[in-house]
Amino acid sequence: MLIVTYDISDDKVRAKFSRLLKKFGRMLQYSVYEIKNSQRILNILITEIEMTFAPKFSWADSILIIPISKAHSEKVIRYGQPAMEEEEILFL
Repeated sequence: MLIVTYDISDDKVRAKFSRLLKKFGRMLQYSVYEIKNSQRILNILITEIEMTFAPKFSWADSILIIPISKAHSEKVIRYGQPAMEEEEILFL
């Protein structure tokens, strides 16, 4: 799992980056996304950031990509909406 968080001052760049992240994961909070980890997805994100977004950054913009191992992701404690999304529902 990856946690991606960002602080981008330009509204258009921020909206475009948010749309990119929605392709690979889900929003946990404003400017915080959870993405299922694979090396391919990580490579796509890094390439997109370096090619498309980094050249448009101001001095105050930032993106953090935080990898979380499977062992640690199982220890994540969730409350509120993210906790409800983790529950499996079976309809018969």
